[in-house]
Amino acid sequence: MTTTPPVSPAPPTASRRDWRAPAAACTTVILWASAFVSIRSAGEAYSPGALALGRLLAGTLTLGAILLVRREGLPSRAAWPGVIGSGLLWFGLYMVVLNWGEQQVDAGTAAMIVNVGPILMALLGARLLGEGLPRRLLTGMAVSFAGAVVVGLSMSGHGGSSVLGVLLCLLAALSYAGGVVIQKPALRHGSPLQITTFGCLIGTVACLPFTGALVSEAADAPLSATLNMVYLGVFPTALAFTTWAYALARTTAGRMGATTYAVPALVVLMSWLLLDEVPALLTVAGGLLCLAGVAVSRTRARRARGEAEPAAAA
Repeated sequence: MTTTPPVSPAPPTASRRDWRAPAAACTTVILWASAFVSIRSAGEAYSPGALALGRLLAGTLTLGAILLVRREGLPSRAAWPGVIGSGLLWFGLYMVVLNWGEQQVDAGTAAMIVNVGPILMALLGARLLGEGLPRRLLTGMAVSFAGAVVVGLSMSGHGGSSVLGVLLCLLAALSYAGGVVIQKPALRHGSPLQITTFGCLIGTVACLPFTGALVSEAADAPLSATLNMVYLGVFPTALAFTTWAYALARTTAGRMGATTYAVPALVVLMSWLLLDEVPALLTVAGGLLCLAGVAVSRTRARRARGEAEPAAAA
């Protein structure tokens, strides 16, 4: 008598990767989109440096508490160049100059300029990390960038944009892309929680010169603005940067950058639901283009099922 051997189930770790990495990417994109709504409130009471410091302090305290509970300790020595570089560029410089830039230009112009970041990220990843530039990734990024431009144009105010504001937003895009590319190698030598916690701590230390402004402005700021600043630190910073690092460790910098093009579409939706700002048809069309480009950039996962890559947020 012959018996058919039982079919062994798929390894549990593979199935976990299949949903955890996409879930991490989706969490990041949703929380970063929500940050735009909170920044609009907090930014009315806090200056750019004070807002960045307050956000980073809340993020560092949250991450530090979680790190102590999990007893993960310090990352290895090899991780520290990436931790310091991403902490200075992304957690520190990016948050300050973006807050400052959005005070100088309208939201639409800022969105168009900052969305250069994922393109720079893909190019830097290919140059410095040896990551490829698949045709579908480039096509998807082009479609998403076109959508971001449409969203930016439809949401732009009628006032002129200052040269300083444009330069600040461009600097934000450069520091964002550089910080991600520097962070990627560090994730081979430490956990996402470790890399994010100490990167956030480095950014906090870099922003300490704004302590005086934070203390004086907090005394006069309305409670809603302060709560929004704390929210920015706990969720879009502590949680979202950790889920970003988790997903980044399992894919390329270029593909993760392309995923963030879903943010403008979600910002439009959140502004509609939370701020009662009804989007124009052109804005909706641009948001759909952003999502379509993300979908195109992610189609490679169908051909390389063994590679755990986060799916596009929706």
